[in-house]
Amino acid sequence: MRKIYTRTGDKGMTGIHGGERVPKDDIRIEANGCIDELNTVIGIVRSLLPIDDVWQGLLHDIQRELMVVMSHVATPSALRDADPERPGSGNPNPLHAAEMTVQCEQAMDAMMLQLEDNDYFLLPGGTQISAQLQFARAVARRAERRLWTLNREDSVPEDILRFINRLSDLFFVMARMEMQRQGWDEERWQAFAYKRKRKQP
Repeated sequence: MRKIYTRTGDKGMTGIHGGERVPKDDIRIEANGCIDELNTVIGIVRSLLPIDDVWQGLLHDIQRELMVVMSHVATPSALRDADPERPGSGNPNPLHAAEMTVQCEQAMDAMMLQLEDNDYFLLPGGTQISAQLQFARAVARRAERRLWTLNREDSVPEDILRFINRLSDLFFVMARMEMQRQGWDEERWQAFAYKRKRKQP
């Protein structure tokens, strides 16, 4: 069995797709680290859900697509967009982020039909699953911010940016849905600004 450690990163450098080595705090590595963290939180959510829960399939598909997304983020655009006939160019993992974005939107639309309207900022928490979904939402937001920083240096496929954005929305809706499924009351912080202004004399 091969050793898990290689010692090649002991000097603060790591490899990316194409063989280039970059600092471990390079924005490309930071963005992928956030996506990896997001995938891990989703794994925690799945571990807390019953094996036959209706959300298992969607979350499994999201996890698999995040792995593909990470492989594309790890690939510089010059290599990613190069002639696919040239050895070593392109990316062998097909990206389905656009289709997954639509799937997330459809799931949100279906859940929103069942949820009460919400005019308040909500405190993260509630059930353990709801709290973890709120954590996933926050990590998705951070991943999105890091991807936009990377995008200023080297273009990130728009389908990836949209997908990560929808994930944060999805996890917020799922967190609310989980509270309703378990019969827990949501903890409100304060009304949205437009609601507060409407109440002022």
